[in-house]
Amino acid sequence: MSEGGRVTIDMNMVFIFIMSCILPQAPPGRSGKKKVASMLRSHTSLNVFTARRSWVPAAFSFLLLLMAPAMAQQAPAAQVAQDEVAAPSAADATEAVTIFPHSQTARWWVSGQSNTIFQAHPSFHAKYSGTNSLESRSENDTSRVETLYTGFLLTKSTEALFDLESAGGRGLSNALGLAGFTDLDVVRNPSLGEKPYVARVELHQTIRLSQQDVAVDRGPLSLATSAPARRLELRFGKLSTVDFFDANSIGSDSHNQFLNWTADNNGAYDYAADTRGYTYGFEAEYQSVRWAFRFGEMLMPKVANGIDLDWNVSRARAENYELELRPTLMKARKTVLRLLVFENHANMGTYRQAVARWKAGIDPTPNIVNTRRQGTVKYGFGVNAEQELGRGVRVFARWSWNEGQHESFAYTEVDSAVSGGADVSGAQWHRKLDRVGMAMMSNAISADHQAYLRDGGLGFLLGDGGLNYGRENILEGYYNLHAWRGVFLGVDVQRIWNPGYNRDRGPVIVPGLRLHVEL
Repeated sequence: MSEGGRVTIDMNMVFIFIMSCILPQAPPGRSGKKKVASMLRSHTSLNVFTARRSWVPAAFSFLLLLMAPAMAQQAPAAQVAQDEVAAPSAADATEAVTIFPHSQTARWWVSGQSNTIFQAHPSFHAKYSGTNSLESRSENDTSRVETLYTGFLLTKSTEALFDLESAGGRGLSNALGLAGFTDLDVVRNPSLGEKPYVARVELHQTIRLSQQDVAVDRGPLSLATSAPARRLELRFGKLSTVDFFDANSIGSDSHNQFLNWTADNNGAYDYAADTRGYTYGFEAEYQSVRWAFRFGEMLMPKVANGIDLDWNVSRARAENYELELRPTLMKARKTVLRLLVFENHANMGTYRQAVARWKAGIDPTPNIVNTRRQGTVKYGFGVNAEQELGRGVRVFARWSWNEGQHESFAYTEVDSAVSGGADVSGAQWHRKLDRVGMAMMSNAISADHQAYLRDGGLGFLLGDGGLNYGRENILEGYYNLHAWRGVFLGVDVQRIWNPGYNRDRGPVIVPGLRLHVEL
């Protein structure tokens, strides 16, 4: 129902809605693809909502529900909650953006989130397909991620964070065949299952360098509400590299913004991570009012897209450097420019050597695994900018490049990329927590990488068995609707030209639906 432009929902329906998001999804008999929310079956023509039983995700969901009373006790109901960095900001609205309110003064933090994404595509033209191709026949799949965030302020300047996560479902074609894949939430190894895992274990220390304090957003990744204007922040433990590097308030969050991998991150930034997107490491950053500088030393996976990390930092590690500038280009309008450099050391192979071995008859097909060598170095650069224009309009742009001789190892198969887009607040049509966005991404690979795929080589994401090279170009648009408190509904559409850099395949259109719940 609608009251004065706001959507109201019966509490019983909300509870069922949340549970349908949190509970695992059922494989239909023929295809085994995961689906969402049995109670919505009668409300969609997609016929994708059926539920099944699985004790692991159900137990994890039950844990979230057990924590609900604690979340509700953190603050009186009138207090406005803070969401994650890229989510709709409570500072700009009087409406709550979480199911339960969260204290701005408590020493501890408990919250949770659930994100469910359904995507499909119709059949599309393909002259041929290979082992790692996007399926040319119509298909649909559902991914699901749930996170329990906890934290505790040990002192005024020291905090400990501990997050549990569960990822289920799968992506289209098991997340193969696209460099700019359509769903950032997908775990690229579905065999890992849905068992909850530790996402973050961090110790966060702030060192004061000035007497003046500034307000900062309190949330799952930082519990303080104020911090020294000049400070040094240190973080140790298990974390996500892109919690700190290549962040962008317009394009970094698949929970409320764009879904494509190369819209939410710089495509050629092969940042250190296991297949779930996490690593162990150390991050240090200097913060001042006008600029910041951060450095991170992270562990690399033992193999490309692997779950196991290499703890021998003498041979395998990732160095990340980022300078963040905050100039004033427009009065009272936020401007941010980030300049990124990264250098990865790992057991990587070389595209040219793999092709040479095949041509010499050593290998039956080009196989980069046979050229891997410990201590191989891959480096690259990135630029990331965002600008407020007023009237709820914001724009962003990214550019990235890596040397492209050595194999893509941790993020995706992109050697250079450019992207840009904008979003608009729904305040223009009296829906201030709604947001609409559009972005364009263009991805490319090096000549050596092209030759490897053209001659039949396989990367960890790509491999059509041949290649008629062209840039992979992607257009994405979304609308994110604030339904009630922490419940957000999203509609997303992506069009991809030359999927997997192949002119002999596509284009393909991928529509999607998203349900995001912030507890």
